[in-house]
Amino acid sequence: MHRMDIVDGASAGGLAALTDRARALAETGRRRVLGIVGPPGAGKSTLAERLVAALDKRAALVPMDGFHLAAAELDRLGRAGRKGAPDTFDAAGYAALLRRLRDPDPVHTVYAPAFDRSLEEPVAGALPVPPDVPLVVTEGNYLLLDDGPWAPVRGLLDEVWFLDLDPDVRVRRLVDRHVRHGRPRLFAEEWVARSDEANARLVERGRDRADLIVRLPTADG
Repeated sequence: MHRMDIVDGASAGGLAALTDRARALAETGRRRVLGIVGPPGAGKSTLAERLVAALDKRAALVPMDGFHLAAAELDRLGRAGRKGAPDTFDAAGYAALLRRLRDPDPVHTVYAPAFDRSLEEPVAGALPVPPDVPLVVTEGNYLLLDDGPWAPVRGLLDEVWFLDLDPDVRVRRLVDRHVRHGRPRLFAEEWVARSDEANARLVERGRDRADLIVRLPTADG
């Protein structure tokens, strides 16, 4: 039977426990891959960055967002209005990168793509992962999606943590993030309600496939 742990990520003790758990993965003697998943606006990037910083040079961050399709390709496919949906990523490319990262070349650095939010475009070869780094942290929406080209991803991750955040807080943060990136507030609210929340419902479907539920604060501040 699948065992799922729960951690209170809101407390200093909770963050310390998460860091210790990630450090244990890094100390197994071989390359491990930790996935952090949750709906849009749950705080995946923030937690992943804190873990990698705490582990210093023993961890590297490779976000799923580097596999966004370029804007020109989304326009060609008629999917620009649903950017962020599962089919607007190169899921097979992401899975292929995870396979390379799980079995590192002993000599050569692997270069992963990043997503530049100022450009709203992926950038190839932006994130170096040296062969001696024992832990790769990857974060994104669809790590637990079990259909189509996303299905292999779960099997390529040693652990997956699901971030659980109050939906009202999460939506408010999402709208504010879109506004910070230059979108008018009314547009941001409409986009979140129509697109981001449709994606959030897909993400929630995979919750029971996680190893750990990280419960986050129920209020801002």
